[in-house]
Amino acid sequence: MTKTILLTAGGTGGHLFPAQALASELGRRGHIVELATDERADKYGDAFPARKVHIVASETLRGKSPVALAKTALSLFQGTLQARGIVKRLKPDVVVGFGGYPTFPPMFAARLTGTPSILHEANGVMGRANKMLARGATAIATSLKLSGLHSALLAKCVQTGNPVRDAVVEVAQAPYPELDPESPFHLLVFGGSQGARFFSDVLPPALEKLPDALRRKLKLVQQCRPEDLARVGKAYADMKVDAELQSFFKDMPKRIADSHLVISRSGASTVSELAVIGRPAILIPFPGALDQDQLANAETLAAVGGAWPIRQSELTPEKLADEIARLMSAPDVLKQAAEAAVGEGRPDAVGRLADLVEQVAAGANTFKGDGT
Repeated sequence: MTKTILLTAGGTGGHLFPAQALASELGRRGHIVELATDERADKYGDAFPARKVHIVASETLRGKSPVALAKTALSLFQGTLQARGIVKRLKPDVVVGFGGYPTFPPMFAARLTGTPSILHEANGVMGRANKMLARGATAIATSLKLSGLHSALLAKCVQTGNPVRDAVVEVAQAPYPELDPESPFHLLVFGGSQGARFFSDVLPPALEKLPDALRRKLKLVQQCRPEDLARVGKAYADMKVDAELQSFFKDMPKRIADSHLVISRSGASTVSELAVIGRPAILIPFPGALDQDQLANAETLAAVGGAWPIRQSELTPEKLADEIARLMSAPDVLKQAAEAAVGEGRPDAVGRLADLVEQVAAGANTFKGDGT
């Protein structure tokens, strides 16, 4: 039977990509999908397979001053009123939240209206917004086993994995690119909303310190903020590095598959996509996260031998150059890491999450988690 499902996610790729994967799978199963998010989603919206996208007011907590707290509270209150109206009009069978503060108004509106809801936690540590919402959710879908949760919340948990986009699954079978002494070395660098500036600052001086023979082999693809493109491009041109720079790559899964090595942040979606595709990575966790969720994600992939995490506070251009040079000179190490990463991937996560959505939509009152 066709169900109506309202998905809600923060307006960044890390939150929207798993929601997009679920939307595609639910659409294939014949369900109606709508999305509630914030205005940042515009650059992803064209590709989102939803009947309609609703923009809802929200605000990230920026500081602890009374003014900052009041601004956040007012924005979330306005968003909750908007979301409550959407839920009452749409009458979804279930609301599914993927994290970020824009998730808060629709998920809280679901609780106010008695609508079943599922909270998806992509990271190894539950985020602040999700902690606030977990108590009112019908079920909690997890990517990894979470620790430190109250028994009442653990009872709602089901470990589904983190859904990846169809474009990721399509390239997941691509073998690791051949690498020999004569072939170019494909290096991909991206940082998303919390890393592009840092990589634009640290990578050019790091590559400048590489031996000439290694630098000439590089074929670099790097994500940069629009305001950084010119200066970073000039730095690489001066070094005669073969570089392609863009502020946003619409074909990022293919770029990952084509790479011999990735340098990136370690958001949940990034780590999941690296694992499903199977590519080795130097991971630089975002240091500003209060819960250090990116560090936990990076350590998960490192534990199986698929990545090399480095704390940003310890990453100098010299250290990054040494690490790149070491790996460029060790193709067997890279290939083994790629195999280890793909062994950690969960390409079936979207199907498992869609099953959970259908289960909750069909009978929320009888739902029981598996405690994972």
